[in-house]
Amino acid sequence: MAESVYTVIALVGTSNESWEKAAVVAIEQASKTLRDIRVARIVEQDIHIESGNPLIYRVRMELSFKYEGTG
Repeated sequence: MAESVYTVIALVGTSNESWEKAAVVAIEQASKTLRDIRVARIVEQDIHIESGNPLIYRVRMELSFKYEGTG
C-alpha cells in the first residue's frame, strides 16, 4: 500500500429527525466542496432541547479526506 496523507476537519450536522440524518446532512454538505472523502467518525451526539420547539439532533464528527498539498 502506498503512503498517504489525509486532512481531518471537524463538522457538526443537525436534524430534527435523527442522529443518522444529522450525519448524512453534514457529509452531503461537505462533499459539495471536498474531494476524496474517506472516513467520518462520530465524536459526540447530543440533542438541543428548547421548550415549544422540536428536538434538534446534533452530531459532531471528524471527517477525513485525501490531502493534496502543493509541491
